[in-house]
Amino acid sequence: MNRSQSEYNLASATLRRAALNPERTAIVFEDQVTLFGEFGDRVRRQATLLRESGVCVGDRVGYLGVNHPRFLETMFAAQALGAIFVPLNFRLTAEELIFIINDAGVHTQIVDDALRPVIEPALNKLCCQQFFSSESEASGWRHLDTERDAAEPLESVVSVDQHDVAIIMYTSGTTGLPKGAMLTHGNILWNNFNAMLAFGGSRDDVILTAAPLFHIGGLNVMTLHSFHVGSTLVLLRNFDPVTVLNDIQRYGVTHMFGAPAMFLFMSQQEAFEGADLSSVQNFICGAAPVPESLIELYAARGIDFCQGYGLTETAPFASFLTPEWAVSKLGSAGQPPLYCDTRIVNAENEPLAAGERGEICLRGPNIMKGYWNRPDATAEAIDTQGWFHSGDIGYLDEDGFLYICDRLKDMVISGGENVYPAEVEGVLYKHESIAEVAVIGLPDEKWGEAVTAVAALHEGHSLTLEELREFADPMLARYKLPLQFHVVDALPRNPAGKVLKFVLKEQLSK
Repeated sequence: MNRSQSEYNLASATLRRAALNPERTAIVFEDQVTLFGEFGDRVRRQATLLRESGVCVGDRVGYLGVNHPRFLETMFAAQALGAIFVPLNFRLTAEELIFIINDAGVHTQIVDDALRPVIEPALNKLCCQQFFSSESEASGWRHLDTERDAAEPLESVVSVDQHDVAIIMYTSGTTGLPKGAMLTHGNILWNNFNAMLAFGGSRDDVILTAAPLFHIGGLNVMTLHSFHVGSTLVLLRNFDPVTVLNDIQRYGVTHMFGAPAMFLFMSQQEAFEGADLSSVQNFICGAAPVPESLIELYAARGIDFCQGYGLTETAPFASFLTPEWAVSKLGSAGQPPLYCDTRIVNAENEPLAAGERGEICLRGPNIMKGYWNRPDATAEAIDTQGWFHSGDIGYLDEDGFLYICDRLKDMVISGGENVYPAEVEGVLYKHESIAEVAVIGLPDEKWGEAVTAVAALHEGHSLTLEELREFADPMLARYKLPLQFHVVDALPRNPAGKVLKFVLKEQLSK
């Protein structure tokens, strides 16, 4: 076996960690502790099971289920064979799952028992050759745990090149059909190098993951990082703010990745006031800018936010704002990682000067190989110079720090003026009555689009459009002030915590 090529395999690195530190705790899941040696043995046995079930190099292995150690075992087992892992969003409908599974050409599909009722009606429409159920035996399903435990451990990991695909991760598909981003073994490894060089990493860290693993943030901001450094992963089945607060104290958690909404919900619990958060070194935050009020709230508890910017297609880190810049560069997404470049371009793909707003473009070894079965979409996203066009609007300041303004598709054009919702949202979040807010553009005969604020209010609070405009007037140009205001119980979000603005537009345009 070519040693240099085998080391690119994500499974090889994890299994080597298991061999080096078999007695260290790898995962804590619902009171069950799994040591690295035990984890490595499960991965090897599951790899043998998959191989004996017909999985070959390049085949796709799907997983549908909430956060569980089996997710990670399945991923590494597939990669040990040179196969490609396809994590599936457990909140999708059967029809949505049919499209993704067949688009990816999944050979073997593993399903959490709780999700079997969702996918069972669609089995005859799927291309899969094998179906495994996670726990109970059922007609037409093979029992994963029983067959895995009976298998012999795989001896040798398949050699791969760093440019071989390790994961196909489907984008959230907030508009149109989802696309499968092909992330290579090298993409994942280089992302983790960038992360470790940006904020370090110790095998004494305790990482808490409550974000969904099928999303790039949940999987590859901190989770896979923990397997590389040999630290402990506290894995939660799903996000529950009270459980997170309890587990931080119980296990001495040092780091956690989440969307701003998750940290907001944690701060709104009665248990927050008395929670012992002294073990936390910092929280890693992505998916959206952290409101200043939330930064201040956690700073009062001695906790810094490390804010990152990235996408599924960038595996995900594209910039990182470390704590020493949190105050002087407040609102920035930070600097590019050591092994990633950033530039801002206009509509003609020409670089713009500092301070000028345009599309954020990224280049580096962490950029995806392309979209699965979508060469046209790949060519549109990655230009001939290798720059990935993010679809996000931003600018670089004189010091090279990146500021995210908004998504190109979310920009509101009102009266011929460009309005960036994130800027307006940052101001509206400061209102004491607002718990969460989103700004969208709705059709308007006079202005083309009306700046529209949609907010969930704190319990017992009320707010009118006139009061909101009066509050924001000193901080925003007049054309940026909301012309419409809607109060809702909660904002619609995808599993990554991003607000689904297209849902709000559909609901409020009727």
